[in-house]
Amino acid sequence: MTTESVAPKTQSTNGSAAEPADIPATVARLRRTFATGRTRDIEWRKRQLLQLAKLMEENEDAIAKALAEDLDRNAAEAFIADIATTAAEAKYAAKRVRRWARRKYLLLEMPQLPGRGWIEYEPYGTVLIIGAWNYPFYLTLGPAVGAIAAGNAVVLKPSEIAAASSRLMAELVPRYLDRDAIALIEGDGMVSQELIAQGLDRVMFTGGTEIGRKVYEGAAPHLTPVTLELGGKSPVIVAADADIDVAAKRIAWIKIMNAGQTCVAPDYVLADATIRDELVDKIGAALTKMRSEDDPSGMRIVNQRQFDRISGYLAGNDGKVTVGGKCDASTLRIQPTVVLDPDLEGPLMKNEIFGPLLPVVTVKSLDEAIDFVNARPKPLSAYLFTKSKETRERVIKEVPAGGMLVNHLAFQVSTAKLPFGGVGASGMGAYHGKWGFDEFSHRKSVLTKPTRPDMSSILYPPYTARALKLARRLF
Repeated sequence: MTTESVAPKTQSTNGSAAEPADIPATVARLRRTFATGRTRDIEWRKRQLLQLAKLMEENEDAIAKALAEDLDRNAAEAFIADIATTAAEAKYAAKRVRRWARRKYLLLEMPQLPGRGWIEYEPYGTVLIIGAWNYPFYLTLGPAVGAIAAGNAVVLKPSEIAAASSRLMAELVPRYLDRDAIALIEGDGMVSQELIAQGLDRVMFTGGTEIGRKVYEGAAPHLTPVTLELGGKSPVIVAADADIDVAAKRIAWIKIMNAGQTCVAPDYVLADATIRDELVDKIGAALTKMRSEDDPSGMRIVNQRQFDRISGYLAGNDGKVTVGGKCDASTLRIQPTVVLDPDLEGPLMKNEIFGPLLPVVTVKSLDEAIDFVNARPKPLSAYLFTKSKETRERVIKEVPAGGMLVNHLAFQVSTAKLPFGGVGASGMGAYHGKWGFDEFSHRKSVLTKPTRPDMSSILYPPYTARALKLARRLF
């Protein structure tokens, strides 16, 4: 995901300048709460998770208003992408957290008997979640579900770029959640650095790859384990046998959601030469239809820096613009745009776009498409449209990616039944559902043995020939 750090003044909910948080004192308070054992209690975890769902559902209008102010997001997309997903994740975890937290008994090998072994799930302690601006509620409060379910105290740091959403979360979190165990601190990248410097027990960051590296470096002196949800150029392979009508509509829909500012949005399409023209025409028609009721001048980009970056990619490409292409610097709006066969060495194909531009690259075969993807860094998501089981299995097995979805886009993010995460430059670690609980839990190995009868006595030194003979048989 492409992101940045900009440092506006911290604001209170009434619009006046707020006092900066005392970060060491806040972290110390949360650590004291964790030390009491309060957050380990299963009923406490369930209450907090249900309160988190309640926070989202009872404040739907206020959340939609904040998202409209920050991102020009309409109410429908605010509900689908931030509100419903976060509330559903919290309810799912609340229903299952008791089962997830149970110790898991394992059958030991013969030399370990008599004895009993199990995995004990214990929280890390006080953890930090650094959210992202493009889906500010879902990518700040969503990861908190796993952290709370695992029994941690939690520091939330939303992105300052989505300022209205950050202010609203700062107001709602202490109202709904246990303020001695869950704290939200606003601020810019310097605040994130100071938080990481506290030596917290785990850090999760969602954002761009370059800033992800800085988070990783900041955590390294403390040996703090880190989860990184990053991004990259997520490809869409459209095979010759794909359902072109459906593929075009689904690619267009997910590409323009949130003005393309989505880490799992289709970054570029690899279209088989035999269906390329039909696909490009139908994507263009779908974009026109889906945007017909909105501002024809384009989709608003989050800020000037991002607008300049994306419009620069468009200005610097030598491909054929088949639909869209206009940029309005006065309103920070860019039309949804399809670019056919751009320069493969240009910025449009070298950098993550994170905006409403869609390059379509012609390929002559599935082999060429697979080789094209594999010659680049591993993406967060890879997509395929095909009717063939053989094609599907080839791409699944031969294309490495954080996750893969066949015949649709982005839905792999919103299920609690599958882990979501990157690989390589697109991130490390995974969350959602049980995997979020696991990500924020230390899986402690426990082995117990009886003292009587003392079966080890035959192996105590001095080692006899009989003891060594027995050891060879046992081990």
